[in-house]
Amino acid sequence: MKTLLSVRNLKKSYGDIKALKGISFDVYEKEVLCFLGPNGAGKSTTINILSSILTKDEGEITYEGQSFEKNLSTYKASLGIVPQDLAIYEEISALNNVKFYASLYGLKGEALEAAALNALDNVGLLSVKHRKPKTFSGGMKRRLNIACGVAHQPKVIIFDEPTVGIDPQSRHYILNYIKALKDQGVTVIYTSHYMEEVEDISTRILIIDHGEILTEGTKEDLKKMLGDTDKFTIDIEANGSVNTQPFYRIDGVKGVEVSDNRLMFDVVRGVDCLDKIIAEMIDQHIKLSNLNKEKATLERVFLHLTGHALRG
Repeated sequence: MKTLLSVRNLKKSYGDIKALKGISFDVYEKEVLCFLGPNGAGKSTTINILSSILTKDEGEITYEGQSFEKNLSTYKASLGIVPQDLAIYEEISALNNVKFYASLYGLKGEALEAAALNALDNVGLLSVKHRKPKTFSGGMKRRLNIACGVAHQPKVIIFDEPTVGIDPQSRHYILNYIKALKDQGVTVIYTSHYMEEVEDISTRILIIDHGEILTEGTKEDLKKMLGDTDKFTIDIEANGSVNTQPFYRIDGVKGVEVSDNRLMFDVVRGVDCLDKIIAEMIDQHIKLSNLNKEKATLERVFLHLTGHALRG
């Protein structure tokens, strides 16, 4: 894989608050790299430095092997930015919004018109191109924000929390569009604290919290950190204590925990032993009220790494 961006020992502080504590990572060509972490983790600070909005305190950034700072004009020409905050003009048409931003990259005449119309089409707003954004829903404004950032067909596009507070239809448009960008060979950097989005679109994930990268890899790689077991949680109505020892004699059961009116089992993935677990519960006169199998998810990975759930 070709490395487009290389970041080494990136640090940024706001007074006594260390927003980034020396993070290092690479961004590869034609990938969707997702930064996953809670609000305040350092995602937006990283993105703002890569967008040249913020200056770093320490560290080195290169783009296609060349110094980030020394080749800033070349880098900016190949970069598209979709910020978290809306950057659109409410009183001019959607089409003119997109044309304005695309013109900043040198597009003119018919090429400018075609690029703007194509961008609006990609985010599902072509039919309302002459309407003013002040008449749009929040989700439509988000989609217009994206069209403004990508109309010049950049090589690398940064999306900073683009789906916060929007309707399902707009989220669907945005996520499908990002998949299409990848298929077209565009490199996407995407920040989010929505696990399901990252599961859907990522080719690689960086989990970040408190200004540090905790781990990175594909979603399959990260889920392997949970080991080779599945977790079953069974709500029970027990009359008296539960004897956990017989459960350990069942092939596949690696762990048993009792917490209030709940039994939790760690079971070797691929081993079908649930019927034997239930049979033992019946022998102990334990009534089952609900059973749930926890899948290997990014939420569980985050909990495994940090000891707490992903906060919004």
